[in-house]
Amino acid sequence: MARSRGGGTPATVALDRAGVAYALRAYEHDPQAPSYGLEAAEALGVDPARVFKTLLVDTGSGLGVGIVPVSTQLDLKALAAALGVKKVAMADPREAERATGYVVGGISPIGQRRRLPTVLDESALDFETVLVSGGRRGLDLELSPTDLVAVTGARTAPIART
Repeated sequence: MARSRGGGTPATVALDRAGVAYALRAYEHDPQAPSYGLEAAEALGVDPARVFKTLLVDTGSGLGVGIVPVSTQLDLKALAAALGVKKVAMADPREAERATGYVVGGISPIGQRRRLPTVLDESALDFETVLVSGGRRGLDLELSPTDLVAVTGARTAPIART
């Protein structure tokens, strides 16, 4: 996969700065789509198990990030354990937008305003490449899961459930 330039989001800028190879995967976003992630998988013709959504949680002492396949749900208890806290709850969308600099439906795990504790579901390691939001609705980034871990400072753990 060749290194791609452009896209104009903090995520692509962060990847370019880090020298990480990625591919921009754009699609026409439908504002009526019930699931941004499943919409991306269908529009791009990619197995939903390879398309990951970025979800923010409140740990009681700050925010954390869970990255799971769009075909699954985030297991809050498993994420809490991976983050080393007693429990987590989904973050308020406005707080998530403020903390990351992205809008809901386009929150990328890469290039956020502040680096938050991040956990990537271990299923990502089963694939050569995965897709995550590129920082706006209708734009995904395809990159290796090891590069995703490196650029976000994530750890991996089983945090998804069906």
